[in-house]
Amino acid sequence: MHSSRCSRRSFLAGAAAVAGASLIPNPVSAMTSQDPVLNSIDASGKRVNRDRVAWQAMPFPMKQVRLLPGPCMTVQELNRKYLHSLSNDSLAYSFRQTAGLATPGQPYGGWEKPDSELRGHFNGGHYLSAIALTYASTGDDDLKKKGDALVQDLGQCQQKSGYLSAFPDEFFDRLRERVRVWAPFYTIHKIMAGLLDMYLLTGNAQALDMVQKMAGWVDSYTGPLAYEHMQRILGTEYGGMGETLANLYAVTGNQQYVGIAKRFDKKAFFEPLAAHRDELRGLHVNTHIPQVIAAARLYELTRDSHYRDIAQYFWDEVVAERSYCNGGTSNGERWLTDPGKLSKELGPSTTEDCCAYNMLKLTRHLFGWSPEARYMDYYERVVFNHRLGTIDPETGTTMYYYPLGTGVYKPYASPTESFWCCNGTGVEEFGKLNDTIYFHDQGSVYVNLFVASELQWPEKNLKLRQETDFPHQQGTKLTVLSAKPSDVAIHVRIPYWVQGGGVKVNGKPLGAFASPGSYLTLRGPWKSGDTIELSLPMGLHQSPMPDDETIQAPMYGPVVLAAKREEVPRENWYGQITGRRTPNAQMPAATGKTDDATTWVEPDGNEPMRFRAKAGATQSTLVPISQIVHERYDVYWKVTPPAPQFRDRG
Repeated sequence: MHSSRCSRRSFLAGAAAVAGASLIPNPVSAMTSQDPVLNSIDASGKRVNRDRVAWQAMPFPMKQVRLLPGPCMTVQELNRKYLHSLSNDSLAYSFRQTAGLATPGQPYGGWEKPDSELRGHFNGGHYLSAIALTYASTGDDDLKKKGDALVQDLGQCQQKSGYLSAFPDEFFDRLRERVRVWAPFYTIHKIMAGLLDMYLLTGNAQALDMVQKMAGWVDSYTGPLAYEHMQRILGTEYGGMGETLANLYAVTGNQQYVGIAKRFDKKAFFEPLAAHRDELRGLHVNTHIPQVIAAARLYELTRDSHYRDIAQYFWDEVVAERSYCNGGTSNGERWLTDPGKLSKELGPSTTEDCCAYNMLKLTRHLFGWSPEARYMDYYERVVFNHRLGTIDPETGTTMYYYPLGTGVYKPYASPTESFWCCNGTGVEEFGKLNDTIYFHDQGSVYVNLFVASELQWPEKNLKLRQETDFPHQQGTKLTVLSAKPSDVAIHVRIPYWVQGGGVKVNGKPLGAFASPGSYLTLRGPWKSGDTIELSLPMGLHQSPMPDDETIQAPMYGPVVLAAKREEVPRENWYGQITGRRTPNAQMPAATGKTDDATTWVEPDGNEPMRFRAKAGATQSTLVPISQIVHERYDVYWKVTPPAPQFRDRG
């Protein structure tokens, strides 16, 4: 049984990995990146790695990992179907209109309407990234062709100056003069990132040429500005401009891009973080997480520890003090309180989905620097609670907020009339669910997530198949399918929440296991047919508020349990950014021990992953929050300790 503090703080605890008497080997001092974002091919055809800080563990290229039937593959296919459904003419409409070209087709609505100041962020940015990621994950050639055609369409719209957007460059005149305008650099970043992804993941050379021309325009705009003037401009959301420019340097070797990237360092935000001060209250959350990702990337490329301090402190602080039970952060898009003050922040606009997407991106950097289980414990929580529960099974569209209040529900986007920022990060997220399941160093594999999938590592003669119905199945099975023996170590994450557990190799139990919150190391050589069966028993525990342990969400293993209420009328399913909570809804209540969820929650019959509140509590059926689709639900409960019992001494 996990204590209330252990349940919340485990991500930051850190633990050495053990497997019998075997420890994870020391970090490799130098290794070549295989992540396509971290390197490129030079003119002679040789792979070039420009990182000055080597990741100690690297993700496999997505084309070497394929999903198998299971929850992740289900949402991947929903997302892929949605990407195919969108029309290139409609996606390119506002770009063509801005360039003065013919506009066949009909424009899309919502944030992509021809009069929306954010137009182009999804149609020319997120969409291209999602196409590239999905192609890398699935090999869908027809989708790649759609992406190539859209790149060609956008190429016709690019000005000689390099400027490319679905809105006119006068928006940047307003930005320069500090006249109100809706985040033009945010949209430019999305377009640049989409083009760069098309080059890196599909090989589209035109996309690389276009993004370099855009970077040239960014240089011509920002270069003449005085430092303090630029700092004022950075008061308007600008997405991940720093990250994309840094990645462009990694691809091309043009050092100038690092200098341009650093122009997007926001001093007022970075300095407190570097000094380990939490001054996040009042900030717009998803404006700032991408800035930290940029800091992480600049650390890797420059070895400037100032950037690492920013990224590490930020992650530690947000995860420990500003995150909810599903791993998400923010309320109404902002951090509204001092650190750790979350118990009164619950409502229909808690935890914006873009924030979860970007926190996962940041987590991958930190894990790469130091492959500790705590990072993947957090990653797992966000994937299985915050991400998989955001997609509508009927339309393939996604949500804006992930409500965590009382009597709330999940409103999804309209397929063609919304195009919110979180729809953009949604189509990207579900295009790359295979990118973190496995990492590697020079001689070993890290099994980070329990997702049905297959890994190919031809350099090490390794083919590894993972079969599981996790989290409905409390464990996983790995089978080696290599044609030749493979002498690699396999590190399997043992989650913080596991209650006991064990491992069998080729059907024989091993006498040693690993502590929760660590990696179990199993050493080869491995031959075809070898199996590893991991048992990961789950139990009930709780995720309490840091400022009030009597307000807590019940969990089962990695899964947040939500109390299911009545179905929401269909007219409220789509098109709303924020759903309305049930009027006068009261937080459900229970009597039990605040450090023991089993005192007020129990299994509901023999049906797996279904629970109920015990007698004396608000009567509810509890299911994994990701299974809630069109019903109202409650997440947090008010748990009152039982009155003390006094014995009569008379």
